[in-house]
Amino acid sequence: MNGQIDWSELFFSAAGRAPRAPSWIAAAILLAIAALYEAVVGPALHWLTGWFVYPVLFYCGACVLSKRLHDRGRSGWWAALVLVATVAVWPQPNSFFDFFFSLVLIWAAVDLGAMPGEGGTNRYGPNPLRPAVAA
Repeated sequence: MNGQIDWSELFFSAAGRAPRAPSWIAAAILLAIAALYEAVVGPALHWLTGWFVYPVLFYCGACVLSKRLHDRGRSGWWAALVLVATVAVWPQPNSFFDFFFSLVLIWAAVDLGAMPGEGGTNRYGPNPLRPAVAA
């Protein structure tokens, strides 16, 4: 990413690392699109178009989460847990097990949203905030 954020890469590629601020912005954009879609589209149209809208949102969410997890030194596969938890509590928690999914989302918000990425290069690439200087 080298200082400049390539938004298409952030939303459509799971490779590499992403810093906190762009990840928060990307997550907010995806949640806003999902909420707007839910609010505007009627039930019949929702049933027809949801098969196209939600896979794109999930893919983009998985890419953003994977890059942020990579920045923290974790496998991008942890994104699956966060996405399942998000689906379980969307649009609001309403069952006993949603408490556990809410804990997963709290963990994700703290770990991925508040904690800094690993300093220097890790197995997923160079630190996006301090790119390696070419020698």
